[in-house]
Amino acid sequence: MAEKRSGDTPGNDNSGSQTVDHSRLVTAIENTAEAIMITDIEGMIQYVNPAFEKITGYSRAEAEAQNITFLDSDQHDPSFFNQMWESLKRGQVWHGRFINKKKDNSLYESEATISPVKNKTGEIINYVSVQRDVTHEVQLEKQLRQAQKMEAIGTLAGGIAHDFNNLLLGIQGNISLSLLDLEAGSPFFDRLKKIEQYVQNGVELTRQLLGFARGGKYEVRLTDLNRLLEEQNLLFSRANKAVVFNDNFDSNLWKVEADKGQIEQVILNIYMNALQAMPDGGTLTVGTENLSIDEDRFTPYRVKAGDYIKITVADTGFGMDEQTQARIFDPFFTTRDMGRGTGLGLASVYGIIKNHEGFINVFSERNRGTRFEIYLPASRKTAEPPPMTVEEISPGHETVLLVDDEEMIIDVVKRMLEKLGYEALTAMNGAEAIELYQTHGDRIKLVILDMVMPKVSGGQTFDRLKQINPEIKVILCSGYSIDGQATEILNRGCKAFIQKPFNLKMLSQNIKAVLNNKT
Repeated sequence: MAEKRSGDTPGNDNSGSQTVDHSRLVTAIENTAEAIMITDIEGMIQYVNPAFEKITGYSRAEAEAQNITFLDSDQHDPSFFNQMWESLKRGQVWHGRFINKKKDNSLYESEATISPVKNKTGEIINYVSVQRDVTHEVQLEKQLRQAQKMEAIGTLAGGIAHDFNNLLLGIQGNISLSLLDLEAGSPFFDRLKKIEQYVQNGVELTRQLLGFARGGKYEVRLTDLNRLLEEQNLLFSRANKAVVFNDNFDSNLWKVEADKGQIEQVILNIYMNALQAMPDGGTLTVGTENLSIDEDRFTPYRVKAGDYIKITVADTGFGMDEQTQARIFDPFFTTRDMGRGTGLGLASVYGIIKNHEGFINVFSERNRGTRFEIYLPASRKTAEPPPMTVEEISPGHETVLLVDDEEMIIDVVKRMLEKLGYEALTAMNGAEAIELYQTHGDRIKLVILDMVMPKVSGGQTFDRLKQINPEIKVILCSGYSIDGQATEILNRGCKAFIQKPFNLKMLSQNIKAVLNNKT
C-alpha cells in the first residue's frame, strides 16, 4: 500500500497517488526557471515549458513540432553537434553550452543538460533538455577578463611611456639648449626645429600610451560635458558633411572633474570609429543624462556607487561581429588597412575613462550599428579660476635642487637650469636629496623632484623634505602623468607638476610661477 501523502483523500488507491504525483511534476516543470524541452529521438520538439517561451521568444505552439535545429545560430561547427548526438545515442547524458538564436534573431548562451529517456526495455524514446540562460553571466565574465587584461597592459604601457618620456626629455632638453645658441637663419636651426617636431610626435604617442596606462590625467578641471559635446559635434559635422547629429542632452546635467583635452580625445576617437563604420554617411545620436548607480549593477567594472554622468554615442554603421567587439579596446588592434592608424584610439579611450574613475560599455551587432555608453563620476564642486602663467622665458638666480635617478636627466636639466641663470644642485636619489637639503636648505629656494625613484620614492622624499621645512617649494616631475600617485603628493602640499618631456620655456614658466606663488 502506498504511503499516504499530503493532498490524498481517504479511499485513494495507488493509482490516485500516482495521479497526484504526476500533477505535481507538471506544476514543477511549468514553474521552473530553467527552459525544459522534450524531443523525440529525431530532435522533433514535443513539449516546451513557459521558461523556454520566455527565454527564446517562441510560444509553445510555435516551437512544438519543430526540429530543434530551428534554434541554430550558426555559431557551432557541425562536429559540435555530431559529438553531442553520438553521446546521446549511446545513452549518455550530455553537458555543454549552446549559443542559440531567439525569435528576434538575437543570440543567447545557455548551459544545457540533455538526458536520454528509456522505456522498460532500455530503448531510447525521448530526450529531455534542461537549459539555463547564462548570457548575462558570460557577458560579465568577458567584461571582467577584459578589465583585468587592460589593467595589466596599462601597467606595462605606463612603464614604457615613462621611460620613453625620459628619453624624449634628454633629446628635447639638448635641442632647447642648442637652439638658444643658433641664429634663426642657420641651417642647423631649421634641422633642430624639425627634430623638435618629431619629439612632439613622440610625445603624442606617449600621451596615447598613458591614456590607457595607470594614471593618465594631465589637467583636471570642472567640465561641462554638454558644452564639450556641442563643440565637438559642431567641429566634426563641419569636416564630415555626410554625418548627421541627433542630440539629446540633459539640460540639467551635472558637472564632472575631467581633463578636458582627454575627454575631447575620447569623443573624437569614438566619432572616428563611427565614421569608419559609415563610409556613405549616417546618423550619430549623442545623449547625456544624470543617473545614480550601485556597485552590484556594474560588478565587472569595480566602480564606486554614486552619481554619474552617462554619455551615449550610437551610430547607424555596419556594426561589429563578436570577435571584433571583443578586441576593440586592445592596444594596437585595428580593422583599418596597414599604415592607417596606430590602433591606439579605442585603447586610449578605455584607459582615459578608467583613469577618470569611470567605465565604458559597447553594444554592437552586424548591420545594426554600434552604441558606446560612457559613465563618469559626477561632481558637485564649483568652478575654479584658471591658473596664472608666465608667458616667456625668464632668467633667474636662485638655487634649485634637482633630484632624479636618471643621469641623462640630471645632465640635461642641470644645463637648462644654468642656462636660465639658476644655480643647480643635483641628487641622484631621495636619500642624497634629503642630506643635501639638510646642509644647504637655507639657500635652496626650489626643489625639482622626480616622482619615480628606487628605494626612497619621490613621495617619501617630499614628505621628509616637508618635515625639515613645512614651507618648502617643490615641483614634482615625472614621465608618468599627473593622476594617481602624483595627485596624492600634490594634495599633500607639493606646489606644481611638470610632465616630461619639457622644453626650456615650460621649465622657466613652472619655476617662475612657483617662486612667485602663482600656483
